Amino acid sequence: MYTAKGTLQPAQAGFETYLPLVRRTAHRMIGRLPANVEMDDLIQAGVMGLMEAMERYEDGHGAQFETFALQRVRGAMLDELRGTDWVPRSVRKNQREIAEAVRALEHKLHRAPTDSEIARHLDVSLAEYHAMLVDVRGAQLVYTDDYETDDDEGHYLDRHMAPDERADPAAQLADRRFREALVKAIEHLPEREQYVMSMYYEHDMNLKEIAAVLGVTESRVCQLHSQAVARLRSRLRAY
Repeated sequence: MYTAKGTLQPAQAGFETYLPLVRRTAHRMIGRLPANVEMDDLIQAGVMGLMEAMERYEDGHGAQFETFALQRVRGAMLDELRGTDWVPRSVRKNQREIAEAVRALEHKLHRAPTDSEIARHLDVSLAEYHAMLVDVRGAQLVYTDDYETDDDEGHYLDRHMAPDERADPAAQLADRRFREALVKAIEHLPEREQYVMSMYYEHDMNLKEIAAVLGVTESRVCQLHSQAVARLRSRLRAY
């Protein structure tokens, strides 16, 4: 990577140009993670992903370099999170139980269950349920188990980064169906949860800003977000 004089090789000359991409990705990711996750660790992993992207990228790969690099950077950060096992087992357990409760109640009631109904189903108080929602929020960035398999197929990004997805009608169809299912699932969320998801993901607002708009506490926004994610995962299990 470096010459004998200590300078970057020509192939790496643009390395520093893409460092802001690593930092931006880390900043976006850290806001959805528990406090014990260090920003520096994410950035370090992202830099390694960027270096790998620069080594592996080839013209005609089917994507612009920045798009390719972003996927590698995010993948490296997710691998770092998986390796450090930052989500306690109790949080994963709560995550599964909330999703199961939402799915069971939606099937029974034919509508979105309320906080109180979910709490009763879980046999906990409303305050305890809200505390569970706050705890699981940090684990909802991504379920990294979904990104790996046990059959040695390799990294998720390698398996799903086709040279040119436009040449793969099946992939296009699957992606379109998932997007349509996701839009439909979001439309079935309770109105306040729809607002939270829209402000958080579409408008890139933080919890404090959303809380100010809705006139609630940041903790309540966190609970609404976690509950919305649980509902969406319940509806999109097939995907």
